[in-house]
Amino acid sequence: MTDLAIETDGMTRCFGTQVAVDQLTLRVPAGRIYGFLGPNGSGKSTAIRMLTGLLTPTSGTIRVLGQALPENTEMVRRRIGYMTQKFSLYGNLSVAENLTFVADIHGLSRREGQRRAGELLKIYDLAGQRQQRAGTMSGGQKQRLALAAAVLHRPDLLFLDEPTSAVDPENRREFWERLFDLSDQGATILVSTHYMDEAERCHALAILQEGRMKAEGTPADLMAGMNANVVEVDGADLRGLKQRLLALPQVLSAAQLGTRLRVLVRRQVSDPVVFLQQNAGGERHWDLVRPSLEDVFVTSTGGAEHVAAS
Repeated sequence: MTDLAIETDGMTRCFGTQVAVDQLTLRVPAGRIYGFLGPNGSGKSTAIRMLTGLLTPTSGTIRVLGQALPENTEMVRRRIGYMTQKFSLYGNLSVAENLTFVADIHGLSRREGQRRAGELLKIYDLAGQRQQRAGTMSGGQKQRLALAAAVLHRPDLLFLDEPTSAVDPENRREFWERLFDLSDQGATILVSTHYMDEAERCHALAILQEGRMKAEGTPADLMAGMNANVVEVDGADLRGLKQRLLALPQVLSAAQLGTRLRVLVRRQVSDPVVFLQQNAGGERHWDLVRPSLEDVFVTSTGGAEHVAAS
């Protein structure tokens, strides 16, 4: 396998006059978990569909697992797995029947398909649901079944399009443990999400907005390189304080978190705490705090109102 599992230059996709993905250049090393972070409509799903060969780019080049797309789509598809946002297996088939069907699609022998399905049912804690119809399962069970089907043929590269959008936090946490297991075994994973806590789990990520890459890097590097300082303040009338601070050009964002207001101040301000104290009025307690990935998103895109916080 090439050192880069995914390599694109200027990958673009237009639907009529609408540019869904705009000049996206990616370098995703093999064996890593890489994230697409962004709100609905930011181009995450369209980019994944191009990388899996389901869509042809309007312009730009794509190489997946060392193979050019779309020229070698069939060859690449044998080596990738794809889990969509919505449950896409057959609800009227049992868990075992769904996995048998997927094994047949990938050309596994009956013996190997049964052996692999049995192995995955144990790994993903579905052995007790072997004969249960998939349509009657809980959201977390469906999610685990969909992941089992996506990795049944041991793909080198796994695409996950907002895979945890319909499950609770506990199932999301367990799901990510499974992803780290796959990564440790050598699989490359590209996952799209709008959850900040999930994005922080990635080895590296790209922040997308309106089809464009706004920032890229490891979560730690993105937070360390953010062009703003973060200050939190408590006290009375936080709503009024927020409006006063947002009127200042040096303030990028102000958001209330419980009984505190979280304020992003441009890094050009040498002492953000003193600056805010001078402009806020009243007796308040101010703290310079560690940036979060949501703060990075705000400074990169200008708003996080459509992105779920952790």
